[in-house]
Amino acid sequence: MRPPDHALRHAALSQRLNAHFDPTGVAERAGNSVDVLLSRYAKCLDGRQDVADRQIAELLSEDDSQEDEPANGP
Repeated sequence: MRPPDHALRHAALSQRLNAHFDPTGVAERAGNSVDVLLSRYAKCLDGRQDVADRQIAELLSEDDSQEDEPANGP
């Protein structure tokens, strides 16, 4: 049994958003605005805020550790 076309579309768009594709590009290819895309598919983005928070914390800790290292130079 073949899934309906809208189910395939939903799966493809959700997969792209979960793979961290740029929402602007995903919306453009889907023929939607970013607002429409995110209003319909925002639920598939659950948990991404946690990922972003961890990435920011890692970047900040890297910056802090680089500041603690002595400068090499004259």
